Amino acid sequence: MVENYIEVLYDNEVLLTDRLTLRKFTKKDAPDILEYGSDPETLKFLDWEGVMTIEKALKGVTDFYWSKPGIFAIELKENKKCIGCIDIRVIPEHEKLGFGFVLNREYWNKGYMSETLSAVLELCFEKLEVNRVESRHYAGNEGSGKVMQKCGMEFEGIGKQEVKIKGIFRDVVRYGITKERWVSLQQKR
Repeated sequence: MVENYIEVLYDNEVLLTDRLTLRKFTKKDAPDILEYGSDPETLKFLDWEGVMTIEKALKGVTDFYWSKPGIFAIELKENKKCIGCIDIRVIPEHEKLGFGFVLNREYWNKGYMSETLSAVLELCFEKLEVNRVESRHYAGNEGSGKVMQKCGMEFEGIGKQEVKIKGIFRDVVRYGITKERWVSLQQKR
């Protein structure tokens, strides 16, 4: 893993895909954050409580989204709408990272999150040079697991009733991918 990973993240604050721009959040994103951040169905399987006012959405931008590099707004190129977020959580001592994501429900099942994760995995393995990327989702949110599988991540296990989210004990489903596997999958494309 590169030693200057923070600098690499700052140098790569914009990632482009066919349909999306992954970029830093701006205050102008607050209405879009409020749209997905106040939807109970979108929030159902997240640790995040969401936002219920435009003021809370703005505070989220300044206090969280701007707090560190590696937090990307997911923006549609066609209309500049922010439809979600993906954030990278670097664990340098183990040369790995995790990530979390949220996507506006109106854009589920359209390939946007797989497109986002593919771009992030490329950043992780090619520029950050990590050895491993891992993530999790809660049982019942199999759509997130399908995104991870589609991007080459492998199922690694389930922690039974591992966390309590919004008053409900949830099983945690884990996925991971090593650099070796990622490189192998890229060579097959």
